[in-house]
Amino acid sequence: MTSHPEKRSPVPRRSVLGGALVGAAVAALPGTARAAQSGPAGPSGDNGPAGVGAALPWKLRDTMTSDPAWEGFLHGQDLVWTRLPTLWYEGPFLGDGLLGSMVYREPDANRIRFTVQHGRVQDHRPEFGSGWGTCRLPVGHLTLDPVGTITAVDWRLSLWNAELTGTVTTTAGTLTLSALVHDGVFAARVTAAGGEEVTWTFHPEEAVSPRHISEAPPAGYTANPPWTTATTADGTAQVLQPLTGGGQTATSYRRAGEDLLLSVGHSFPSPSAAEADSLRNLRRAPSYDALRRRHTRWWHAFYRKSFVSFPDQRLQSFHWIQLYKVACASRAGGPVMATSGPWLEPTPWPAVWWNLNVQLEYWLIQGFNHPELDSLTSTLRQSREQLAVNVPAAYRSDSSGIGRSSDMFANRAVGEPGTGAETGDLTWALHNVWLSYRHSMDRSLLRDTVYPVLRRAINYYLHFLTPGSDGRLHLPSTLSPEYPVVPPQDTNYDLALIRWGCQTLVESAQLLGIDDTLKPRWQEVLARLTPYPVDDNGFMIGAETPYAQSHRHYSHLLMVYPLYLVNWDQPEHRDLITKSVQRWHALTGAHRGYSYTGAASMYAMTGDGDTAIGYLRKFFDPGTRYPCRANTHYTEAGPVIETPLSASQSLHDMFCQSWGGVVRVFPAVPSAWKDVTLHNFRTQGAFLVSAVRKAGATRFVRVRSLAGEPLRLRHDLSGLLTVVLDDGTPARTRDLGDGTLAIDLPKDREVLVHPGSRPDLVIAPVAVGEPGPAWGLP
Repeated sequence: MTSHPEKRSPVPRRSVLGGALVGAAVAALPGTARAAQSGPAGPSGDNGPAGVGAALPWKLRDTMTSDPAWEGFLHGQDLVWTRLPTLWYEGPFLGDGLLGSMVYREPDANRIRFTVQHGRVQDHRPEFGSGWGTCRLPVGHLTLDPVGTITAVDWRLSLWNAELTGTVTTTAGTLTLSALVHDGVFAARVTAAGGEEVTWTFHPEEAVSPRHISEAPPAGYTANPPWTTATTADGTAQVLQPLTGGGQTATSYRRAGEDLLLSVGHSFPSPSAAEADSLRNLRRAPSYDALRRRHTRWWHAFYRKSFVSFPDQRLQSFHWIQLYKVACASRAGGPVMATSGPWLEPTPWPAVWWNLNVQLEYWLIQGFNHPELDSLTSTLRQSREQLAVNVPAAYRSDSSGIGRSSDMFANRAVGEPGTGAETGDLTWALHNVWLSYRHSMDRSLLRDTVYPVLRRAINYYLHFLTPGSDGRLHLPSTLSPEYPVVPPQDTNYDLALIRWGCQTLVESAQLLGIDDTLKPRWQEVLARLTPYPVDDNGFMIGAETPYAQSHRHYSHLLMVYPLYLVNWDQPEHRDLITKSVQRWHALTGAHRGYSYTGAASMYAMTGDGDTAIGYLRKFFDPGTRYPCRANTHYTEAGPVIETPLSASQSLHDMFCQSWGGVVRVFPAVPSAWKDVTLHNFRTQGAFLVSAVRKAGATRFVRVRSLAGEPLRLRHDLSGLLTVVLDDGTPARTRDLGDGTLAIDLPKDREVLVHPGSRPDLVIAPVAVGEPGPAWGLP
């Protein structure tokens, strides 16, 4: 075994300008900022205000500002069905961040199932673990029971309206349906024609762990009591499910003409509050039409926050479906997403998984500009006391952690380093929270959540770091998720997280003006922590433990992605990165969907868009062992929502990256995608980026600053550049080489960068270049 050198500062690469400063008379060169024709020159290396001639205000012409424009565009991304789906991963899905429903044929029956599941419904007996004691619990399902035999369906899941509409044809006639979920209420409207009739039946399901289909309950476990039914004075039917560990689940539903309205409540520890909650939700929804007005208003405002279009029809549709999906599954302040989101199905993983799943679930919300979907951050903020209780008692005064899987309250003990335990999951989850800070630059989020919780998570590691005979700090045995061999010490998963955590704490303390007594200790760790174990094949799992068998996780590569501690801007590390990723995928047999999305993002970091899209397409190849399914969901031994969501992040990584303080526009666009449009793509530093690529060349980049942070923009523009603020005045720039400009951009101002004469500043969908079928069962 050899040791990997510690992270060093990036070695500057010589730019295409050869380091020359540009001035008013410099000839056109790739990446050159055109200086102002008048005005003082800046200091050495500073081009001063950049621009051309008199101030000419500019403004983007956004064609996606009207309801018809959005409705027309998203119509082309909809899922459609001309065959009746028979499995959950084939059918339509609806949700509002809490209540979820999937639609498919009732197994072995001439009925259509609408599942009724809820993100808050769980058991409350932690003594039986997250698989049984605090697992997600099923609620039930509705069936639409036709008179005749179903012969055909014609359905569309409208992304724009977040609504399922269509017809069911039977031997007796036709049922015309529409359905949505909003504000805690499932609403459906069905009309019958010919000899058909509208018959709904609610089927409660046993409140038992979904794992019961594959394993026996743990010793001492007793079943939850059976449900009871009731009817209120106004005719609302109820199913009431008491729980042995305390609390209640209540399902209330009523028919009103053609409409069916249903709501689920869950309470703990109260044994009765859920009943009142479900009834209150129904009172707020007097009819399908009334609920639909509120529902469509929310979704229509939601989509307008950002826009992306690229020429691959099937992937573009997939990408927008993932935004719809994550908005159905998560809202800030709600429960953190379990592995199945709000759509519980039989699964061995009926809980929140913290060693990769939860992290991948939330990455895409950042670029899409939807911080309001971030239930991970709000969960960790609300669970600070539980996170402290999760560590052994001897460390609770200053440390926090979380085990591999938990309920929505983060209730799961974590083991100790030295025992082969998986100990780094909280620190990795906090990297997501830090990303939310970096994309918003919300100082209160850094001060009140990231800093104090990360401080305690790193403290837990500090209790176990010990100096070796080499003078380096070493970490006793921990597990690299979910590699079958446990290193005797220095697992790369944890070393990367320790480095990132200490570095982030040092930087955060400085930003917050905190004179922390632990700062010298963090600095010592950064100086003395043992290098990453490597061998001839690249990064190892840990000391004395090579990567020697196929492994679906990239836990041993976190320093490359998503932490970017070892990255492509460090030329001395490029060979190590390349052979590590190649080795990871060279050993086949255990790879899963996120193995391909992870590799795609790593190659996007290198700027190799063609290799990146090649790996991403493996996830969509029906010949792959675990491919993306017909409705864009994904399954292994059960539903796992994170992998399709991470595929959208892989696309984001091809379009725009912002790690290391540099905003990189179109860093890894596949060569086949000649046209791409981005609008209000959110990056670290709280910038909104808009850019248009046509015929393989970037035409312009516009950046809006939401926080006034320093802007370093890496572009692929060629020729003499114009860089102007939104009022047309020249922007002050500095050429940093490598096609990177430092641009002075005040808060709430915009800057436009383009080569040559000013192009048409139009935001619009691009033409389809690679046609493909709709998702669903078209």
